[in-house]
Amino acid sequence: MTLPAPHPVDRRPPLGRLAVLGTQHVLIMYTGCVTVPLVFGGAAGLDPAAIALLINADLLIAGLVTLIQSLGVGRVLGIRLPIVTGATFAGVTPMILIEQEYGMPAVYGSMLAAGLFGLLVAVPFARLVRFFPPLVSGTVITVVGLSLIEVAGGLITGNDPEAPDHASGERLALAAGVLLFIVLFTRFARGFLGQIGVLLALVLGTLAAVPMGLTDFSGVSGTDWVGLASPFHFGAPRFPPTAVVAMCVVMLVIFTESTAAMLAVGEATGRPVTDRDLARGLAADGLSGVLGGAMNSFMDTVFSQNVGLIGITRVASRYVTAVAGGILVALGLVPRLGAVVAALPGPVVGAAGLVLFATVTMVGVNTLRRVDLDRGHNLTVAAVALGVGLLPEVADGVYDGFPAWSRIVLGSGITSAALAAFLLNLLFHHVPGGRGLADGPVAAEDRGKAGGTAEGARDAEEERREEAARGAGAGPA
Repeated sequence: MTLPAPHPVDRRPPLGRLAVLGTQHVLIMYTGCVTVPLVFGGAAGLDPAAIALLINADLLIAGLVTLIQSLGVGRVLGIRLPIVTGATFAGVTPMILIEQEYGMPAVYGSMLAAGLFGLLVAVPFARLVRFFPPLVSGTVITVVGLSLIEVAGGLITGNDPEAPDHASGERLALAAGVLLFIVLFTRFARGFLGQIGVLLALVLGTLAAVPMGLTDFSGVSGTDWVGLASPFHFGAPRFPPTAVVAMCVVMLVIFTESTAAMLAVGEATGRPVTDRDLARGLAADGLSGVLGGAMNSFMDTVFSQNVGLIGITRVASRYVTAVAGGILVALGLVPRLGAVVAALPGPVVGAAGLVLFATVTMVGVNTLRRVDLDRGHNLTVAAVALGVGLLPEVADGVYDGFPAWSRIVLGSGITSAALAAFLLNLLFHHVPGGRGLADGPVAAEDRGKAGGTAEGARDAEEERREEAARGAGAGPA
């Protein structure tokens, strides 16, 4: 009897392709990952050696959690989807405020406590997945992509407006060249060459940057080959109640962000995410808090740019992201390798990020296409959440006059959008007494009956399968 072909998520490409595709994932997420320790370390007044320690720990924990998410640990941890994780900006502001008030030991003590909290609430939080319909997840993913485009723009132009080469013609031309490479590879390359188009564009862009004087690998030679900080490097952890509560709130925000991203990966790969799958994935996020608190790192979330890369390459194997996790662990243990990747020119990385972040945005828009925005208050929910989420991204300092505890939530566009979409969906579609409950999101089955279209019938069948999967609650072993 012929065995059925494995699902694309469970296929293992040949070893050579695994290595190249995994490297591509690392190069895509690296800058976003190390930016978090750079920003926090600078705000906390740490010296360069301490910041380098944070970067190494950050890469190590990101690699370990990526391995867990991709391969799983029994029936307890890991969603077993092609997911790459890294440090989230959602925790940066509260960490800075905690450091200023209580010191570094309190930063990592509160992170450790929040990680344990995340492990405890992962299962009940996952059971709330019905409150994250396409209306909510699509809006959140759209804001994630749009908010990250600013990061790509900063890499292209340079983040220092006073620098002589800020937004120079050379930087813009290099970024345009990388964009052109990606478009041409996507349009004309076939097979494996098309799948690594982003990686090839990064390599070609870096080579083009050398004669332009936009590369600087001088810092690589002075970097240690091997390095790992000892646990609790900054001292025994402290647990001020205010700091612990603040970081637990951040963990819930990370859960909201990761939930939307995991559902998007499930949809992109054709493997619907059940409540049990989601619980294992969120538990891995909680574990990142425990490991980060002990090893001087950060709490992790699913990296959206890597979700976008899946959409571009059409490669859904979780073994590819597992290889990426292994590479991240190596980068965390071998600082010199990390220094090489960190030296990639900003315009090159920014141009690739621009495409990937915009792809994430379109994934969110495509998710919103499953919602009938002309019915009920769906358009209002999406519009208000989108506006609230983009406000702190386009108006710097809009919440500076608010209390410190509120800036933890409001200062992040992703956090604001997630909470606004979640609460508005509850108000209009789950609270009795208004028109929103009766006129909520239109199911695909209803659209199929109303329109009599084949597309509606297919959508209805897809939703029936997803509901059956969630009802069974059976994830992969």
